[in-house]
Amino acid sequence: MVVVGGGIAGLSAAIYLGRAQRDTLVIDSGHSMAKWEPKVENYLGFPKGVDGADLLKFGREQAEHHHVEFAEDEIVSVKNDKNVFFCQGKDRDYRAQRLLIATGIFHVPPEIPGVRECLGHSMFFCKDCDGYRVRGKRIAVVGASNEAVEYALGMLYYSPCVIITPNGERQRWDKQHAKWLREYEIPVHQEKIRDVKHRGKRIQALAFENGSDVKIDYIFTTRGDVFHTGLAEQLGAELDRDGQIKIDQCMRTSVERLYAAGCLTPANCQMIIAAGQGAAAAQAINRDLFEESLANHELRRFREVQLGEEKTVPEGKATK
Repeated sequence: MVVVGGGIAGLSAAIYLGRAQRDTLVIDSGHSMAKWEPKVENYLGFPKGVDGADLLKFGREQAEHHHVEFAEDEIVSVKNDKNVFFCQGKDRDYRAQRLLIATGIFHVPPEIPGVRECLGHSMFFCKDCDGYRVRGKRIAVVGASNEAVEYALGMLYYSPCVIITPNGERQRWDKQHAKWLREYEIPVHQEKIRDVKHRGKRIQALAFENGSDVKIDYIFTTRGDVFHTGLAEQLGAELDRDGQIKIDQCMRTSVERLYAAGCLTPANCQMIIAAGQGAAAAQAINRDLFEESLANHELRRFREVQLGEEKTVPEGKATK
């Protein structure tokens, strides 16, 4: 069993597969978005928050405890031949009877000088993840789409001080969203952002090209996501209209023996949801392997070894 992706979904699946005593290899390119989150505050069991990098570290240690193996590599191509997946990595090649793709997504940061240093500290992508931590602060939503407007409206639950800036782009929101901006009196700063003024990793203001400065504490951006679905597409897996891998309730794709979990599927992109999907995929894989072992009598052959080499009847005293 090969899991491509060592993020939250892949690690969760690996733990379940390892505990089911399946030979499991996780191929990790080291690009998990969890590393961008220095403090995850909505993951169950961490009331004071947890560093995303620590979640990855703990998950890998837990998987290794259950004898899951890891390879530091990046898969560049994959093909399926007679129910065997052949994965070509940058360092070596791999093959598996079943394949789980958990390669995730990439949040595209805005092209603004000075903003990258603030990623995960005062520049965020997800209002559901980080809206709570910016309560009562001065917030700028960077974007020019309907989604950006809805982000700005949603942030009103957390702060009365919200602006939206398309960063010089043409406004692409529709008439209804423009009406909502007027109705809820959310200021729009159309000018292009020249610079983000910050101290360390904390944003202090947006400097616009027209010479104006606006004091801001936090930025949320809606520039878009890149779904890492290339490997699934090479195998012929179906995507939805948003570019995410179509799956059933057991994380099975449209390709037999191919599974997908995490943020490259239509699920809401949350770490805890990714972990749940990884577990669900592993459970489905384990069940599919079990049913296959009954159909091809592999379990019977395994049992014959037990009967020949091990004690199979518990000790006890006969009753009189």
